[in-house]
Amino acid sequence: MAQQELKRDLANRHVQLIAIGGTIGTGLFLGSGKAIQLAGPSIVFAYLIVGIAVFFVMRALGELLLSKAGYQSFTDIAEDYLGPRIAFVTGWTYWFCWIMTAMADVIAVGVYVQYWFHIPQWIPAVICLIILLALNLLTVKNFGELEFWFALIKVVTILALIAIGIVLLVIGFKTESGMVTVKNMWEHGGIFPHGITGFLLSFQMVVFAFVGVELVGVSAAETANPEKNIPSAINKIPLRILFFYVGALIALLCINPWTGLSPSESPFVKTFSLVGIPVAAGIINFVVLTSAASACNSGMFSTSRILYNLGKKDQASSQYAKLNKNHVPRNALFVSTLVISAGALLSKLVPEQAFGIVTTISAICFIWVWGVILVCHLRYKRNHPQLHASSKFKAPLTPFVNYAVLTLFAVILLIMLVAKETRMALLLTPVWFVLLFALYAGRGKRERSHGAAVKNQQS
Repeated sequence: MAQQELKRDLANRHVQLIAIGGTIGTGLFLGSGKAIQLAGPSIVFAYLIVGIAVFFVMRALGELLLSKAGYQSFTDIAEDYLGPRIAFVTGWTYWFCWIMTAMADVIAVGVYVQYWFHIPQWIPAVICLIILLALNLLTVKNFGELEFWFALIKVVTILALIAIGIVLLVIGFKTESGMVTVKNMWEHGGIFPHGITGFLLSFQMVVFAFVGVELVGVSAAETANPEKNIPSAINKIPLRILFFYVGALIALLCINPWTGLSPSESPFVKTFSLVGIPVAAGIINFVVLTSAASACNSGMFSTSRILYNLGKKDQASSQYAKLNKNHVPRNALFVSTLVISAGALLSKLVPEQAFGIVTTISAICFIWVWGVILVCHLRYKRNHPQLHASSKFKAPLTPFVNYAVLTLFAVILLIMLVAKETRMALLLTPVWFVLLFALYAGRGKRERSHGAAVKNQQS
């Protein structure tokens, strides 16, 4: 029988590109269109604010992961600092987060394929899932290699966009939408065209754009040298946020006024179609298609590893803790993929609303996970001041920044409650948490009953 442990087959280049892949995905390539329509050019500030907050979450996670050699993910951390109940809820919620995110990605795959073929959205979604499942069943190195090349395509695309934007600005290029100029950032209603309200309403999609950045923490168990690779990947996040998000959005808004972008299509595809490069739009549509596939790939990887850890901790069926000969949690991968396929069903039933529903639920659940990381870090610093003092990867500005970011997350949830489009998802999501707490309570009751029965038999 194969040794039931995950294999440390992810090299530094895999971890670095997983970090990039986690921070560049469907939220930017497709979701930014909707966010831009809500906020206008002020969307740049929204990405900057949430990006900085997520970086501090990651610094807290990095210090926690490296504080104890046995940690494999933040569910282990949650158990140590917040108890088994919160660990149980957080573990399953993180699984649910990525299920929702992967659903959004397979829905996006169907949307992108519509550019070439007018076939039902659910068909390419199912094909994508089957291909990714086959690749993920082989080895973790396959996942790393797949993400490496997927992320590379994203990076090259954004580099090309920024480079083209600079060239067009210098030569004073004119598209069908008008002159390429920095003035496009404020000449169409100002930087805040919809006021502070539109700016705040964009935060839900902006939060979704950053989901997956903590995948570096999930991959810790399969990282060859976590003490070196995890800090390296986390410390590069601010540069990536500035370049890949802020830089790309500024380039988009200079080439094409925000008023010319549609919330239902990728602003990247629209922008490249304006610059006069033959077949550019088709090429970029292929790029954003691979981006969605990449994010779905990350979702399958993450959900299978979360189920594997839940199975090992007896918080789920022990069948999920079994690995195949390639050290891949096959059963967990199959179950996660099956649930993700519900995204294809959703895109068939409500194709117009599907993406918005799942991205909202995903953002809410990720806020819970990120909040748990910050609270655990506060407990860690209070309970183990000597560990914090001696840490080689100390999170900066604690505890002040922990409270500041938690406050920001609370404000974003309040905005989702006020906004009509996100209110229903926000009100429904607590049902998930109530269900988990009830399951945990029922599980504890069964264990106590079983323990009492065993004790009576022995006596």
